[in-house]
Amino acid sequence: MKAFLLSLTICSGLAMGAKAQVELVNPVPHSVTSTRHLFAAPKAWSVTADRQRQSSYALSALSEIGVEQLAKAASFRVTLGVVGDRSVNKFKKLVPQHEEGYYMAVGPKGVVIAGRDERGLYYGVQTLREMMAKGQLETCTIQDWPDVKFRGAIEGFYGRPWSHEHRLRQIDFYGRNKMNVYIYGPKDDPYHRQHWREAYPENEAKLLQELNIRAHQRGVNFYWAIHPGLDIKWTNEDRDNLVNKLEKMYGLGIRSFAVFFDDISGEGSRGEKQAELLNYVDSVFVRKHGDVSPLLLCPTIYNRAWSGKGDIYLHTLGKHLRPGIEVMWTGNSVVHTIEKEGMNWINERIRRKGYIWFNFPVNDFVRDHILLGPTYGNGLDIADDLSGFVSNPMQYAESSKISLYSLADYLWNMKPYDAMTSWKRAIENLLPAQSQALQVFASYNEDLGPNGHGFRRDESRELKSLCDQAMKGDLSTAAQLREHAQSLATACDLLMTDKTNPWLIEELLPWLMQGKHLAQYAQAVTTLAELVVKGQNNATATEGAPLMSFDAQYNRARALQKQMYDLEANRNVLHEYQTGIKLGTLRFLPAINKLFAVATEKMNAQAGTHYEVVTQYQPFTIETDVPQLKLQPISIYGGEVKVAPSYEIITWPVGSHFTLTTDRPVTLRGMDFNFGKPGTAALFQLECLRPDGTWQKVALLHYNEKDQVIHTGNELGGMTVRAIRITNISGAEQQLNFRHFKFIKD
Repeated sequence: MKAFLLSLTICSGLAMGAKAQVELVNPVPHSVTSTRHLFAAPKAWSVTADRQRQSSYALSALSEIGVEQLAKAASFRVTLGVVGDRSVNKFKKLVPQHEEGYYMAVGPKGVVIAGRDERGLYYGVQTLREMMAKGQLETCTIQDWPDVKFRGAIEGFYGRPWSHEHRLRQIDFYGRNKMNVYIYGPKDDPYHRQHWREAYPENEAKLLQELNIRAHQRGVNFYWAIHPGLDIKWTNEDRDNLVNKLEKMYGLGIRSFAVFFDDISGEGSRGEKQAELLNYVDSVFVRKHGDVSPLLLCPTIYNRAWSGKGDIYLHTLGKHLRPGIEVMWTGNSVVHTIEKEGMNWINERIRRKGYIWFNFPVNDFVRDHILLGPTYGNGLDIADDLSGFVSNPMQYAESSKISLYSLADYLWNMKPYDAMTSWKRAIENLLPAQSQALQVFASYNEDLGPNGHGFRRDESRELKSLCDQAMKGDLSTAAQLREHAQSLATACDLLMTDKTNPWLIEELLPWLMQGKHLAQYAQAVTTLAELVVKGQNNATATEGAPLMSFDAQYNRARALQKQMYDLEANRNVLHEYQTGIKLGTLRFLPAINKLFAVATEKMNAQAGTHYEVVTQYQPFTIETDVPQLKLQPISIYGGEVKVAPSYEIITWPVGSHFTLTTDRPVTLRGMDFNFGKPGTAALFQLECLRPDGTWQKVALLHYNEKDQVIHTGNELGGMTVRAIRITNISGAEQQLNFRHFKFIKD
């Protein structure tokens, strides 16, 4: 009953503060009691705090709000302190009994902020800053605290690491939104992974120091992660190499550390050795210094789908790892939302609360999409089952803030979290000058499209009924769809010329350009669909408006199809690592393509014309008994056909195959693939299915002993085939990367 009454109090308090200044605060506070009285925010104030708070980062944050601080008493007073400070002693019973919690009272004469600890005080200052954002304050009291102890982000994606400036901006963003963790673990940092034993060069070490200092100023734990698993030897020498590297990072001022063994195979993946190493580091490094955060381990088996029979690896970690060492977990699969049942499952095996590595909005496995949609699907009842929760964002740091804003909201106050409301607030926060345009554009950039992890998101929800109707061939939907196309075009134009957040627009630009093409394509298609509905069967009628004929709009639609195709392969437009540019692929584009096909077929039937029905076409399909490769996307640009890479370790059972089939014969000009290790050519057999139904073997080779790329024999060139099949003929299970697979055709 007590829990119910508390929940009711919180909800009613928030309702009273709705559409007022508290509504501007992210994350949504736990308990708010408001009179609804608004008053002008002060232009100056005096600050009262105990002497030991004078160097506090919370007071520094207060000065950054931009209000003049007067040495003498002002008509508006801000009183700050932590439980135990004289300045807030009479409020100590009102401060929540939670780490990082705070109590806040706001009135026309002043503000009191009392934190349970230093970080709680800092978060109270952030709440004040957000309340004042539009020049007013609200008479209210707030009692607030986080549901999840550790909340933040991990720079753990594959691809171009964030720039130093982006990292600083991210850390500032985390502080403003009450997230307390940033894990530095970019896969492409050689001193994190490939050259983990080596010290950073002086200039790079100074940059890490700067990040760590900024993190402290924002109440953020800066975790530096090391990834020794690729080539670690379980010897005293390598054990000491790892500790020595951590000592060097400690010397830079860093006090939080993680050790990663993800996405590897072989000797480095032994669970008992990993536990032994982490326990040793805990003894001789963490406990020695006394001011180091608990270690974080990212295990080799970091999701349920890989756990295997008996979950031996996970039980080994649970049994042998010392209590206090945190274990990271991505959920039921590599990319998955997190729910109660799954947390119970992993916590039982590792004998501690799991620390979630949430692979969203990361897009390193769908590089032709940018993910700007709502963050939803995680359980609202799992706060007590987590030790921490961090998001793995995209290489697009600014665009990732849409999701990160909502995750901060979710992890702070889980039960009332509303994904759509939080998403709209995130967009307003990121680009207030053009928030409506960004919301329209973002709604076409939610779903991931087909991908190897099978993780999908809803998209363009408001268009579902209309697009469903269009997919049935209903041409009467054309007028409404054209209105949405015009809205998308307008949004793209407004965003491309926005100057208020150049960081964001630079990231979005390829998709904005493609969005404009998509909108124009939809306008052309809906116009020709309406011509058919109106019975204008003369395809080339030119009276009055010559370019509004079916023929002109058909050719315009075909021209825009080509422009969209060409843009996807334009290296002058694409970002580094980007493989294409897709948006609106779940509903809007399929609906427009359907209208194009139906309208063209009807015109041909009515007028005896022979217009070709061409929309998007995918002649290649995958057939395989390697589960991790079944859903890999296939892309075609000109004569080059690529299967999307996978950044996890792929398990090839004995005799397993990967087959790429085509619906018509194609003539090959070249082919190669990369499984991440030299010498793998001898483990596989390549065969091509000839048009006469026979399979022909093709030689596989490496150019030298260090070459990871598998090349084909000369007999492949000029061969016409219906399918390509690669088979594991080694007689043993193989665990390998799948870094690239491509061929060139006529």
